[in-house]
Amino acid sequence: MDLSQKKLFLLDLDGTLYLEETLLPGAAEFLEYVRSRGGCYRFLTNNSSRGVDAGLEKMHRLGVPAVPEEFLTAVEATIHYLRTVRSPNDIYYAVGTASFCRQIAQAGFSLRDTPTEDVTAVLVGYDTTLTYEKVQDACRLLCRGADFLATNPDLACPTLFGFVPDCGSICAMLENACGRKPVFIGKPDPTMIRLAWAQTGYGPAETLMVGDRLYTDIACGVHAGVDTALVLTGEATAADAAVSDTPPTAVYENMAQLLAALRQADHEKGETA
Repeated sequence: MDLSQKKLFLLDLDGTLYLEETLLPGAAEFLEYVRSRGGCYRFLTNNSSRGVDAGLEKMHRLGVPAVPEEFLTAVEATIHYLRTVRSPNDIYYAVGTASFCRQIAQAGFSLRDTPTEDVTAVLVGYDTTLTYEKVQDACRLLCRGADFLATNPDLACPTLFGFVPDCGSICAMLENACGRKPVFIGKPDPTMIRLAWAQTGYGPAETLMVGDRLYTDIACGVHAGVDTALVLTGEATAADAAVSDTPPTAVYENMAQLLAALRQADHEKGETA
């Protein structure tokens, strides 16, 4: 992989650029360097618990310049899926945060607060406000035949103390109870990468997907046909990468090490130009 050819950097957030309120080593410097060399980046996150406004506020709080157009989320991928694949007459029961439900409703889709007879699909996100009542309502709907959709398959969300259950774990609980498997919409599906290409005009050869999870971030890049970089600041380990069905193109300890490699590649290209 020739890093000097890369102009579009697709970056996961949780476990890649930051952990909770802590910016990870090299993250801010990497973004600054990409801008200085005329490239661009997009933040690709499967975290559906908050909207772009919250993500933007967090980046600013961490001292990182960002604009709304730089965010591509699992919620946007879900909205794209609902518009292009599902019937406009579908009615959804959402297992998600208030922010998630608000974004889905603002996009023009019908939501119900209770498991009414007219609900055609259960839509599950990373719900940090999960209650047993929501779980029971979702089970009631799934057991009577409603479709099962979910924003992302991530099993755990990284924190400073370890991990907490993400959307994939919530879905596993529902699957165990109801015997139903969900259709997952976010990464590793390559929709967000394709949306990034449409926004920026770049293509596969100029793109690098960077993340900390093999089965979402790296698999997303593999499915889109782009080079990938795994950073070891989140879920996956180098040993995991060595036996993965979707191995990364390269592995780095953190964003600082990736930045050093990018600078070296640019330097070598300058010397041989």
